Amino acid sequence: MKIFCSRANPTTGSVEWLEEDEHYDYHQEIARSSYADMLHDKDRNVKYYQGIWAAVSRVKNRGQKALVLDIGTGTGLLSMMAVTAGADFCYAIEVFKPMADAAVKIVEKNGFSDKIKVINKHSTEVTVGSEGDMPCRANILVTELDTELIGEGALPSYEHAHRHLVEENCEAVPHRATVYAQLVESRRMWSWNKLFPIRVQTSLGEQVIVPPVDLESCPGAPSVCDIQLNQVSPADFTVLSDVLPMFSIDFSKQVSSSAACHSRQFEPLTSGQAQVVLSWWDIEMDPEGKIKCTMAPFWAHSDAEEMQWRDHWMQCVYFLPQEEPVVQGSALYLVAHHDDYCVWYSLQRTGPEKNERVRQMRPVCDCQAHLLWNRPRFGEINDQDRTDRYVQALRTVLKPDSVCLCVSDGSLLSMLAHHLGVEQVFTVESSAASHKLLRKIFKANHLEDKINIIEKRPELLTNEDLKGRKVSLLLGEPFFTTSLLPWHNLYFWYVRTAVDQHLGPGAVVMPQAASLHAVVVEFRDLWRIRSPCGDCEGFDVHIMDDMIKRALDFKESREAEPHPLWEYPCRSLSEPWQILAFDFRQPVPSQPLCAEGTVELRRPGRSHAAVLWMEYHLTPECTLSTGLLEPADPEGGCCWNPHCKQAVYFFSPAPDHRALVGGPRTVSYAVEFHPDTGDIAMEFRLADTPE
Repeated sequence: MKIFCSRANPTTGSVEWLEEDEHYDYHQEIARSSYADMLHDKDRNVKYYQGIWAAVSRVKNRGQKALVLDIGTGTGLLSMMAVTAGADFCYAIEVFKPMADAAVKIVEKNGFSDKIKVINKHSTEVTVGSEGDMPCRANILVTELDTELIGEGALPSYEHAHRHLVEENCEAVPHRATVYAQLVESRRMWSWNKLFPIRVQTSLGEQVIVPPVDLESCPGAPSVCDIQLNQVSPADFTVLSDVLPMFSIDFSKQVSSSAACHSRQFEPLTSGQAQVVLSWWDIEMDPEGKIKCTMAPFWAHSDAEEMQWRDHWMQCVYFLPQEEPVVQGSALYLVAHHDDYCVWYSLQRTGPEKNERVRQMRPVCDCQAHLLWNRPRFGEINDQDRTDRYVQALRTVLKPDSVCLCVSDGSLLSMLAHHLGVEQVFTVESSAASHKLLRKIFKANHLEDKINIIEKRPELLTNEDLKGRKVSLLLGEPFFTTSLLPWHNLYFWYVRTAVDQHLGPGAVVMPQAASLHAVVVEFRDLWRIRSPCGDCEGFDVHIMDDMIKRALDFKESREAEPHPLWEYPCRSLSEPWQILAFDFRQPVPSQPLCAEGTVELRRPGRSHAAVLWMEYHLTPECTLSTGLLEPADPEGGCCWNPHCKQAVYFFSPAPDHRALVGGPRTVSYAVEFHPDTGDIAMEFRLADTPE
């Protein structure tokens, strides 16, 4: 069977579908999965075990057989816990076939094959009856949850399970979940959702780029912004409300996937602009609520010192449709809305019984920006310091008679060039939606007749598109929406090569060059997502470890993977170093660019990974980094660009987190840029790690 997988192609700036080995996509999913993170979550595992043990005991005390339905079994861990607790039989549902196959082996390895049946189906396809997957309904429901609680279509799955797969008033683990919310004012987080005015200092005074009216009034998209909220500084937001319990779901009773809203009255703690709702949930594993697992951030946690780090469950950031002023002590209603897939929030002046607006439909973006720009991209465009760096660099290369061609997706650089006095500005947008959005922004700033938008791929530009002019300044951020890893934006270099015929004598390219950099780090927590588990709560899951290792060793799975490292604290163990340089003033070379060497580790620690990023040299005096923003502090603490994902290459085998921290070591590396594909092949190895 043929498998087609999507991959970013840096030579074309597009996502392409490639035919691969039939197991390829599975290997990629396994290699990038969060199963290891869940198995390392000690708090989760212990609480589930306690809850399952209590549920089985309650059923047994009623003189009934304990029959368990485990939806989303993964490794089969929760089913094995149930059998150990005395369950008579478990039906373990897992839709992902490689994971289901692994669960069968893990269950067999631990000696539970006679009491656990792994069913490789979606739970809504499971049947009950003499000829079905289950001979009768279960009386204990065990489920895994996601960050948004009802995301991934969870509510329809629960609804189906209660209607068709479990007995009425069954036991459930978790038994109950409660969603909490807190209203805040935060310029930083609001900048992830709205376009702010952008100030440009010119020789004629300050010019301000303003957002279109419909972008300001757009309610945005309902997609959740899930982050490690503990890494957001308290200085970045002002709390406007107490923590409010918004709604609860009792998993032991029939669950409805119908749209609903839940309102909570509150009095603002201080006056301000209501912009953002921070949200998380608690789960209670038992009816009495004695066994509790919380996702609360540190300021709302009952014992911040005992917080469990986890990446499979995080906190959520939701954006109100519009910012609204609130006055200290003046009562308001925060409303949580949800349908069968999404959660969103609104702020109301009156209660639901007096306000028909409370039952709102899911917000829909009608300005295009929220469909084209993700949250980090909004933040990047709104970064005034970053804009000032581009303005500073542009001033050194622009001339009054310059002809400027801008190449970056949805970029406002063309407006900067115009305000700084460029005679003629062209910008290329290959996406119709991006073309429409930029035209709207230009019109709002009365520039629709000043900047020429060309809707085609830059490789297809003609002299007619450029009105017969030769380009004297080729300008890029560079940023392209299809880029997943930092070096994918090298597509700008391929564009520069393709438009070489349109560049005039002495044409300036900005950025003039780029460089690939790396540093070796020790993560505080992120190492867990790639670390073997071995035994988990007394169960042997080595088969899972071996499967992940094989997946990571399979073809491109050994690549670096993108992570926003501002959310994942780490210490640098080496000095940062430059690996490769790319000269945009020249076309892409025909031969590979290679680098290899050895780097000494300057600080003791567990070497978890090499982190890679790009730096763009706008001019000889002005450089923008997509990675480290400043030198590490004396302890090795790192400050990362919050608008970009860095590339993380985890060392294999992973360091044993239980071993004593050793002294400095060395890391060898070999990196090769392939011009024909735009890919960068790499290998990093701890020098004293056995082959």
